[in-house]
Amino acid sequence: MEWREDAIVLGLRRHGETSVIAEVMTRERGRHLGIVRGGRSRLQRPVLQPGNEIAIHWRARLDEHMGTYNVEPLKLRAATLMESPGALAAVQLLASHLRLLPERDPHPRLFDGLAAMLDHLAEPLAAGELVLRFELMLLEELGFGLDLERCAATGASGDLAYVSPKTGRAVGREPGAPWADKLLALPAFLSAEGGRPDRAALDAGYRLTGYFLARHVYEPRGLPEPLSRAGLLQAVARAEARVQAG
Repeated sequence: MEWREDAIVLGLRRHGETSVIAEVMTRERGRHLGIVRGGRSRLQRPVLQPGNEIAIHWRARLDEHMGTYNVEPLKLRAATLMESPGALAAVQLLASHLRLLPERDPHPRLFDGLAAMLDHLAEPLAAGELVLRFELMLLEELGFGLDLERCAATGASGDLAYVSPKTGRAVGREPGAPWADKLLALPAFLSAEGGRPDRAALDAGYRLTGYFLARHVYEPRGLPEPLSRAGLLQAVARAEARVQAG
């Protein structure tokens, strides 16, 4: 058995004296593990870093075996990502999110989203928005998508201000006002109004996705929220503070 595909490195763990087990995300085969012989060598280590794009050639005797990878570099961005605490936290968080998916379960939308955003994580506010939108896509791929386009009560698409914690559906400002203390805030940039978020809007967005991730994913599986999620928000806060001070 063998196949070839482009992939994005998510993580590594040691295997024996000189090899590693590489965890990658592919478009057609999802999150996939494989052994890289000599993966701890001086030549291979810079290639097998999270965020790098590589070409892989997988071989195994049977499809259910872990198999081995031969790898070639395509786009080495890890060194650039490591220069930014926000980008590093974002890559770690994205990898944690993808580990919520079953191994070898294809999710081409998530692969395409990951590939598109990796070159745009250096600016913390941009990274914060991109990862937040990835979380919304992840919830949808896991079967818990939110409906943020129309008011659940009226069907209107304008002035959406809340999300029902029970249904995950948007609620307009006026119909939701009597129950505002029981609803989740919907920042305008995630609704039909669009626009670019500031830090307060990003914080509201992460509280929104965090609620549904905890309810549908983390708590049922007995998992804690990834520490990198708080790390990314801290990087966003520090970046905003520098802008205001300057």
